[in-house]
Amino acid sequence: MILKGKQRAHGRQLGNYLLKIGQNEHVEIHELRGFVTNYLPSALSEVDAISKGTRAKQPFFSLSMNPPPSERVSIKAFEAAIEQIEQKLELDDQPRAIVFHEKEGRRHAHVVWSRIDTAEMKAINLPFFKMKLKDVSRELYLEHDWKMPPGLADRKDRNPLNYSREEWQQARRVGLNPKDIKRIFQDCWAVSDSRKAFEQALLAQGFVLARGDRRGYVALDYQGEVYVIAKYTGVRTKAVRERLGDPLALPMVEQAKAQISDRMAAKLRQYLKDAENEKQNLSAALEFKRLQLVERQRSERQHLEQMQSERWEAETNVRAKRLVGGLKGVWHVLTGKHAKVRRQNELETLLAMQRDRAEKDNLIFKHIEQHQQLSQRQRNAQYRHKLEIEELRQDIYQYREMKSGKLSKLREDFLKTSEKPKRSLLLEWHRKRGRGFEPEI
Repeated sequence: MILKGKQRAHGRQLGNYLLKIGQNEHVEIHELRGFVTNYLPSALSEVDAISKGTRAKQPFFSLSMNPPPSERVSIKAFEAAIEQIEQKLELDDQPRAIVFHEKEGRRHAHVVWSRIDTAEMKAINLPFFKMKLKDVSRELYLEHDWKMPPGLADRKDRNPLNYSREEWQQARRVGLNPKDIKRIFQDCWAVSDSRKAFEQALLAQGFVLARGDRRGYVALDYQGEVYVIAKYTGVRTKAVRERLGDPLALPMVEQAKAQISDRMAAKLRQYLKDAENEKQNLSAALEFKRLQLVERQRSERQHLEQMQSERWEAETNVRAKRLVGGLKGVWHVLTGKHAKVRRQNELETLLAMQRDRAEKDNLIFKHIEQHQQLSQRQRNAQYRHKLEIEELRQDIYQYREMKSGKLSKLREDFLKTSEKPKRSLLLEWHRKRGRGFEPEI
């Protein structure tokens, strides 16, 4: 499991933080050792008070323990790991507090030790505690046969936090096959007998009729791609002009792009608004389900705790009745029966404790699995909406660029840029072979 520790001060503040539910579904104080009070903030305040007699400014060592999300780690395993860490840091028998948190189907633990040695009235030094925690973490992964993070196995395998990446985005091309585009243009030409009819037929297929640079007829799709009418209909230019007439009444290519940009941007903004509203509604619904699940799980845990408490009391009474008093009790002591009953009671007590802990672990594992399923649904929904919203914003941005005319030079810039590496490689190839001439490209 991942171990993160640090020295710190302000005990009451730390205690209040550990008890704060906030985004945690469940908070449980598992152990308070070496304190007078049973209230966590007051217990840590005791350490603050004792530290006043020393020069220590950070009387606590705080540790968070995060096991792999897919693993079911029992309370016993947490306790064993805590003991191992305590010995590694030489904090044996120091006052400590253990608190379990559960959040989004994951259980982790917080441990707080007092660094104050009351016998010597000084703070225990913790040299190289980060390296020691890393060693223990690696041992825990190996001991439990968990998949070890690459950065923990070998420092050189750490994932970099920052990447430098040069982005180059080529204009989006249409997804239709050229043959399909030609078929669309030919069908529109076949069903129309005038410019108006042809214009409406193209518009129904997502194309806008416009005037080209040489006063010819062209069409633009919703991405601003330009198609020459004569070429895609398979009709001679003279025949196109005879049916469609003078193109001067039509908008120029740049004007048509601006019109398409305005219309598409408005439509996409509505799509974006709908997607954001849907995201908020779904998030609210899933959050409501999460709160319901937390409430139900708390009720189940309280019921289990009450049931175990009542059973423990009943079993304790049964065991107590086996130890008889008076003269008969004296006789049992003399005959050894008393010792035999005591051993039986101790064994049953231990087994009952292990049974109760196993029941609690199983319930917690069940609750964690439920939270993991719900959290996975939340993450999947958030990812889908984030991706959709990002794509819509990118599309809106591209239509703004198309209206400004910047996208019209994108293909040209891309080709120029792509030619440079090709030319440089050929020059290098000839230079290595001793040729002084420049190759033709």
